[in-house]
Amino acid sequence: MESNYPVSFYFKLSFKGDDAAFQEVSGISKELHLEEVVGGGENRFKYRLPTIATSQNLVLKRALITSGSKLVDWCAGTMDDGFALPIETHDVTVSLLDAKGNPAMTWTFYNAYPVKYSISDFKSQENAIVIESIELAYTYFDITEDTSIADLFAE
Repeated sequence: MESNYPVSFYFKLSFKGDDAAFQEVSGISKELHLEEVVGGGENRFKYRLPTIATSQNLVLKRALITSGSKLVDWCAGTMDDGFALPIETHDVTVSLLDAKGNPAMTWTFYNAYPVKYSISDFKSQENAIVIESIELAYTYFDITEDTSIADLFAE
């Protein structure tokens, strides 16, 4: 039986109109927080009421790019200027691709800005690629589903 489920390793990230290659993208989540309220005279349970939706930072990991990265320049400009200038926000999209390389689903992160930049540890006893990690905060994200993904499951 043929499996038409999307695979998590085939994706792309777009920033300022350019595609950027990453080995890992994480933090795509939303969570609804709850407030517990005790009802007067009702001792068996508490009412659990929704309050606000929050999300994690978007975490991007890739091999260290030594020159010419717009993304790293944006991080440096945001974090190194000491708030002398306003923080420049950008929309960032992550697209999960189908077998033909077309977007099956797209997550658009609005008003994103860098909040953390880090490099993996240097270890003389390991033969590993240096990984840079970039964390982005954002206001919210939307999910866009490509209509052709429904065709995959219609067969």
